[in-house]
Amino acid sequence: MSVSERIQRDFTTITLALIPAAIVINIVAGQIVQNVLKLPIYLDSIGTVLVGVLAGPLAGAITGALSNIIWAIIFSTPTAAPYAITAFIIGICAGVAGTYGAFKNIIWTIVAGLLTGVIAALVSAPITAFVFGGITGSGTDLIIAAAQATGQNLLAAATIQGFVSDPLDKAVSFVVVWVILRGMSRRLLSQFSRGASVLAARANSSLTQGER
Repeated sequence: MSVSERIQRDFTTITLALIPAAIVINIVAGQIVQNVLKLPIYLDSIGTVLVGVLAGPLAGAITGALSNIIWAIIFSTPTAAPYAITAFIIGICAGVAGTYGAFKNIIWTIVAGLLTGVIAALVSAPITAFVFGGITGSGTDLIIAAAQATGQNLLAAATIQGFVSDPLDKAVSFVVVWVILRGMSRRLLSQFSRGASVLAARANSSLTQGER
């Protein structure tokens, strides 16, 4: 299958309808958690993960990147835009995880989330350190300050913060998506290009009771 055929397969009408909704989910959840609750996590990638699992890595990556760019524009949040790179990578990771059946049960879902979080932390740390000087205005700033207080340089402190926040954040986000997927009907899942992978993973799970 050529690249263009893969794109046509993944970007179906229902996927194109899901992406804007997923972007809204990302922005609203991220805005509340980071700027209102000031928690040391983000929860701004739930929509990205959902699209990645249902429509593939590229669709997830585009959803993630667009979420951060639109977030930066609508809410005048300049800290969001540079992390579009991280969001892009998260979408790819989610798509790959879904393709290989990571959502077949909650244990593998958590493992996939943790691994995605580690990758996200490595990508985000240089952005946090060199673009924002370790200050993004979110609850994670406290972790960076604490790490620096122990004598760590800024990049090391930002990396430590990432390893503390990102794996937990992505594990939670992946579990939320796992719950959503288990609540979706077979008919709805089958309309997405990667829905068959989700259904196959669900069929192999020991938690198949009550499926519609």
